[in-house]
Amino acid sequence: MEEAHVLKLKSRKFSDFYLCFCGYAKCEPLHSFGPAVRPNHVIHIITKGRGRYTAGGRQYDLHEGQGFLIEPEVQTFYQADRNEPWSYMWIGFSGTRAGEYLADLGLSGNNLIFSCRDIPELNVLMQNIINRNTYSVENEFLRESFLYQVFAVLSRSLKVQSLSADEKDPDNIYVRQAVEYIQNNYLEPVRVADIADYVGVSRGYLHKLFLKYVGQSPQDYLIGCRMTRGAELLSVTELSIEEIALSCGYTDPLAFSRIFKRRMGMTAREYRKNN
Repeated sequence: MEEAHVLKLKSRKFSDFYLCFCGYAKCEPLHSFGPAVRPNHVIHIITKGRGRYTAGGRQYDLHEGQGFLIEPEVQTFYQADRNEPWSYMWIGFSGTRAGEYLADLGLSGNNLIFSCRDIPELNVLMQNIINRNTYSVENEFLRESFLYQVFAVLSRSLKVQSLSADEKDPDNIYVRQAVEYIQNNYLEPVRVADIADYVGVSRGYLHKLFLKYVGQSPQDYLIGCRMTRGAELLSVTELSIEEIALSCGYTDPLAFSRIFKRRMGMTAREYRKNN
């Protein structure tokens, strides 16, 4: 669980660069989010404690004063430390020029991790955004201006840490290849044995590497991809449960339904009704 304060925006006036949501949270030990895929960019900045962030098969151990970028359509997972659970603030944004502005900061691609020294100033800006939580033309423009101010502060205080995990630990390339294979094939009835064969290592060794770099087993990662896709299809299509199961790599719809309920805490039909 986490103690959180969140602002979510459902309408927008701007298209090139705009705020989607923001907030801050104090997490309990081992509180986690994901595996999940976001439709927009999200920046997290750690204000206290420690945790880990996993993206693209790479795991980063992070602490107070650091931050991380979540890119659109990339599956990620992050979790608070057991002994020093983190607190963080986050801001989600999108737009036709969002990628360009991130590149101006040196963020994107392999550069997802950064250090930031002006956290108190960013805290004030985030609170200003959250306080403008009602709809008005004035608040729309003010929230937009605060978003640009956040980027202005980051531009002068952010130090990107380019972490080439493959160079530091060659074993990580197996994980990256496995993650790419899963993301390209999880809609098919692939098994962990197929993934291990593709990468060229044993199932046991692949399991060990995934626990080290991703924080979960290959099977759990594969299931996470499939359940994320299943939830999306339940929300935006009228496909039957049987058709969705097949679309997520399950030939047995009962197996899909059982795993979906275990993962999501509700049946597929209940999820569709609530979403």
